[in-house]
Amino acid sequence: MQGTGPISVRFRESARAGILAYYFEERRAEWMNQRLEVQAVVFDWAGTVVDDGCVAPVAAFRDVFGRRGIEVAEEEIRRFMGLAKKDHLRALLRLEAVRLRWRAALGREPGEADVDDLYNEFVPIQRAVLAEHADLIPGVEYTVLRLRERGIRIGSTTGYTSEMMEVLVPEAARRGFCPDAVVSSSDVPEGRPAPWMCYENALRLRVFPMATMVKVGDTPGDMEEGRNAGMWSIGILEGGSVLGLTRVQREKLPELELERRMGEAEAELRRAGAHYVLRRIDELQRAVDEINQRLSQGECPCQ
Repeated sequence: MQGTGPISVRFRESARAGILAYYFEERRAEWMNQRLEVQAVVFDWAGTVVDDGCVAPVAAFRDVFGRRGIEVAEEEIRRFMGLAKKDHLRALLRLEAVRLRWRAALGREPGEADVDDLYNEFVPIQRAVLAEHADLIPGVEYTVLRLRERGIRIGSTTGYTSEMMEVLVPEAARRGFCPDAVVSSSDVPEGRPAPWMCYENALRLRVFPMATMVKVGDTPGDMEEGRNAGMWSIGILEGGSVLGLTRVQREKLPELELERRMGEAEAELRRAGAHYVLRRIDELQRAVDEINQRLSQGECPCQ
């Protein structure tokens, strides 16, 4: 019988790391003699390629807290967007304002058992609404097509679990988005801002060095994830969670107010480490061209 205890888990992780190191070492000389260019782009999902405005997670979080008579503001939820969903729940329960409402509603402090209960309720709630929020953000299908024409591989990471992605992946595929790799927060030891999902993409896509990979997302967690993995990090504003507006809401907003919010969202993504912040995803081609130019001059994302 295959072992499932802590020792066997550590052994499997150690063996996997050894295999990965051996593969990279064997090809190091080949790679280092090549002119480096972007080989892969790793996209986030909600708020980057699907679900304009990143609505689905907000609705699910509000629902699970609302069942306990606790109101959680949209701004509070978006503050931690991009984290693995259980980590997101923990972060919300650490907010003093949320703890005060919890105590008022339930008469006690929240604890780890409450995180487990919230998460167990959250998963089916989130799964139930994902198909309704699987439409591609404008520009995604065209952008991915152009990247593929350049021989660039398409990866993806997400704060959703693999169970949730069982719903979202086929829905997105029917709409025209089929990445070469899908890595969820439940596939790795730790979600964002840790780099493990990006490393798993590198393994599945067989791409190295990490400086030839680009992380594209709409949250500070995405930017930190890419930076921590040694990748170029690019933030997207329109459709994203930091801006927090759907296409309809953006169109209704006065131009000056929209530009003000865009500026604030850009500043937040840059503080998190974004190398570039783009208004729309269809501007990604020019950013890739510039990254290739910087790579040819010996620059790397860590600089």
